[in-house]
Amino acid sequence: MREIVLDTETTGLDPFDGDRVVEIGAIELFNHMPTGETYHQYINPERDMPAGAFAVHGLSEAFLSDKPVFASIAQEFLDFVQDSRLIIHNASFDMKFLNAELDWCSHKLLPMGQALDTLAIARKKFAGAQNSLDALCRRFGIDNSARTLHGALLDSEILAEVYLELIGGRQPDFALKIVQNTSRNTPSGDYTPPKRPNPLRPRLTERENAAHTAFLKALGGKTLWKSD
Repeated sequence: MREIVLDTETTGLDPFDGDRVVEIGAIELFNHMPTGETYHQYINPERDMPAGAFAVHGLSEAFLSDKPVFASIAQEFLDFVQDSRLIIHNASFDMKFLNAELDWCSHKLLPMGQALDTLAIARKKFAGAQNSLDALCRRFGIDNSARTLHGALLDSEILAEVYLELIGGRQPDFALKIVQNTSRNTPSGDYTPPKRPNPLRPRLTERENAAHTAFLKALGGKTLWKSD
């Protein structure tokens, strides 16, 4: 199963008020494991950069001035994501911007049903708690110390770890390594995720652990995993 963990940075909050996408970062997962394939692109928004947006991601108008416009990278972006499930935190925001940009350059839109919103999953799983990306990193013990500013590729890396924890932590030592070469032709068969730098905190409560110990005693010590 191919999935794309995706994030964008923008000049503001609403494309229909003149805001534009300035960065796209995406990471490919296959069967919930990173393949090493990434997509990363800075984009010239052809407008000024508001101070509020610059404070979030640090991308200046001068830095983006020589980057390609969205229309010139739209097909390359669509070729990367294909029809794979898109894993996005607060998916409605990113999808609104991406589809506005795609529509303005006459490309096909991404169906909303293609996106899986990790924010919605977190809000259902941890109702009433903080569910920002940073808050979820704290909850799952994921190192996000490199996230001094928002960055689409870095945030996609972090979100990939958060996503796997949200769906059950299928790979306890899962961690992503950013691959600088974003070419789809880069060999990745020898990619091995590094071990998690800090083990996850135990999820059993003292009461659950005590109940388990009592259950084992009730078996009289005759358990399959302790037999000779």
